[in-house]
Amino acid sequence: MIKPLQITKLSTRHLVLWAIGLSVVIELGFLSFAGWKLVGALENAPQEQFREIIVSYGSIIFIATGALVGLVLLGLNRVLSAREHDLRNLPDRPEFYDYDLLNLPHHLEEFDERPLKSLTFTVFDTETTGLRPSEGDEIIQIAGVRVEGGKFQESIVFDELVNPGIQIPKASIRFHGITDDMVSDKPKIEQVLGEFRDFIGDTILVAHNAAFDMKFLKLKEQQSHAKFENVVLDTLLFSVFLDREVNEHTLNAIAERQGVEIIGRHTALGDSIATAKIFIDMLDRLEARGITTLDQALKASNSMVAVRKLQNQF
Repeated sequence: MIKPLQITKLSTRHLVLWAIGLSVVIELGFLSFAGWKLVGALENAPQEQFREIIVSYGSIIFIATGALVGLVLLGLNRVLSAREHDLRNLPDRPEFYDYDLLNLPHHLEEFDERPLKSLTFTVFDTETTGLRPSEGDEIIQIAGVRVEGGKFQESIVFDELVNPGIQIPKASIRFHGITDDMVSDKPKIEQVLGEFRDFIGDTILVAHNAAFDMKFLKLKEQQSHAKFENVVLDTLLFSVFLDREVNEHTLNAIAERQGVEIIGRHTALGDSIATAKIFIDMLDRLEARGITTLDQALKASNSMVAVRKLQNQF
């Protein structure tokens, strides 16, 4: 149910847009009237007065045109601001608890003696047609960014749209804004996942609510001939470990607590970048708790699965 405060905000925004629209119509009418008067004045005036008349009416038309452009830009700004506000307030995905997907075959001995901050991570996210990977939902966007030496590498980015081969539901478009037209000429999932597998190499994968994204990847392994057996870390579980007294561990909530601005919320790249920045901050906090190796990080993360399931019962 929509709260009364939300209804008030929505109504106010609509009233402002209606007022701007009405003002635009009035301005257009005024411009038409001024133009008609200018033509009439020129037809009836002596030639020596033409310049004076044109300057007078031209000034009026110029000012009115400037006002019209200003109103249009104001209206566009209001619409874009409202859309960004709506995107920030859309609910996050439900938490996904198939955490066996995070305990994939890997060779921890390769990382045991190296500090956690010295490792290379690929922080990634997916956008999908829905929330049921085992019931036919498909990936429509996948993005990943690199964290090396505890720093975000802006130049190392993977970002691809995917043609899912099915219609994208309108309910999903509301979240990510990806339409059928936007993916109609994009490559299929088998090609994109092959390219993504090459991109991640043997890096450690990081995602928020990682089991959700990993389920989509694992279901497409045979189709794409790309195996995803990398070590996987979950910022949601790290958040529970670091802030166990807090019940909100959505990406929005964590970003707000850590002062991370999410630009492009509900896009795979925007959420990947935000998650990367959150993860880098978490590395410092984990180190302060004595978590300095990958093995220790995995044990801390896995210990939070039961805690999080229990928290969500209340």
